[in-house]
Amino acid sequence: MPPYAPVLLALPPTAASASVLRSLRAENMRVDLITDGIAVLDAVRAEHPALLVLDVELPGPDHAAVLAAVHSEAPGVPVVAITPRERRASLLGQLRSDRDDYLLRPFAVDELSARIRLRLRLAVTMGHTVFRRGDLEVDTEFGEVTVDGQSVALSPTEFALLTALLAEPGETISHDRLAREVWREPASANLVQVYIGYLRRKIGPERIRTVRGAGYVLEG
Repeated sequence: MPPYAPVLLALPPTAASASVLRSLRAENMRVDLITDGIAVLDAVRAEHPALLVLDVELPGPDHAAVLAAVHSEAPGVPVVAITPRERRASLLGQLRSDRDDYLLRPFAVDELSARIRLRLRLAVTMGHTVFRRGDLEVDTEFGEVTVDGQSVALSPTEFALLTALLAEPGETISHDRLAREVWREPASANLVQVYIGYLRRKIGPERIRTVRGAGYVLEG
């Protein structure tokens, strides 16, 4: 599993889905939302997600066909399916007992978060990696950061920025690339600089070097 892979939410286009997205991001999860079943398989191919949350009532192709395609083309991706109670029995036969899970609707976001984290832990048990740069340790799966053994609380944006820098430690990453990866849209160099400042105050100013006119480097 790629260390910076997102959790992919495939949920109906509702305000509740947007609220779920915000809540999970507030827990330092890297999460993307799609609201059309037709796009699920393309998104799985493009993003190689760490996990797929699939609502069985997502508009588009039947969920059974989507699940079968994901299982075939991305067998390493665990799935948490969301289903109304009346469709539970038929869903169970489509899930893999060793990798997938389900949640009945209506559900609490904290319960979904717990299911996601459990499935991610099970998926990485054999090869879970904590990334280290000197005394900086970053667990990208579970959103945990420590400096010299002390836990550091980062905002979701700060954590996303740190993991973007961690993707290529020692290499210069441009303002534009950081903007795309962290904000998913164009962002000013000033905004990136402001958040670099926030991050430096929390993990140490010496860890992030500015390359004038080019971007930033995460030092060892």
